[in-house]
Amino acid sequence: MLLELNNLVLSYGSVQVLKDISMEVDKAQVVTIIGANGAGKSTTLRTISGLAKLKSGSITFDGHRIDTLPANKIVAMGISHVPEGRRIFPDMTVEENLRTGAFLRKSRSEVEDDLEGIYSQFPILKSRRTKNAKTLSGGEQQMLAIGRALMARPRVLLMDEPSMGLAPVIVDEIRKIIEQIKENGVTILLVEQNAELALNLANYAYVLENGKIALEGPAEELHDNEQVRTAYLGI
Repeated sequence: MLLELNNLVLSYGSVQVLKDISMEVDKAQVVTIIGANGAGKSTTLRTISGLAKLKSGSITFDGHRIDTLPANKIVAMGISHVPEGRRIFPDMTVEENLRTGAFLRKSRSEVEDDLEGIYSQFPILKSRRTKNAKTLSGGEQQMLAIGRALMARPRVLLMDEPSMGLAPVIVDEIRKIIEQIKENGVTILLVEQNAELALNLANYAYVLENGKIALEGPAEELHDNEQVRTAYLGI
């Protein structure tokens, strides 16, 4: 198993946010976490990327424990995070933003090759490469955030609410991007409020409720689950 979360417990002050969470993410899969706001979805991703520290439990990546490591070491090992709200650098250019994703990499020629690869995948970013990121549309900013994360050459990509606030036509574009990333062999752990989108993209799914795993199983099965259809799919 590529990524394993074992009995994670995390608190913010006196509030316990994660309550004995265990998950597995296999190679070249899309695994999704769905649930209501405040369920602990984003916190789960933050613990993996080293931005939130556990009270107890462990996280293992490719056989190595990572929950005691700083965020930059986790990125260097092959885990990149596309955060909720995109978190691009608004007053830097598109290209400067992309290059920040490769700040730990040593080979300049490989970075240049990958930059051109990102521009091939996201032609709109190439046409805006010298523009400040704050001038991009919401969909373009999301593409920039994804491209920046891919510049680290991740083995696992953590994606937090990539469709949030986007028009339906742009959401469909994001769906195609996620499918392409998976086809390129990158494993994806996807947090997504749009449960329909998430379950259609994923191989396996977890449902979080109040910091606990309420349901888990193959995404297709959860899509047909009456409880999930009522609570999260509006059916």
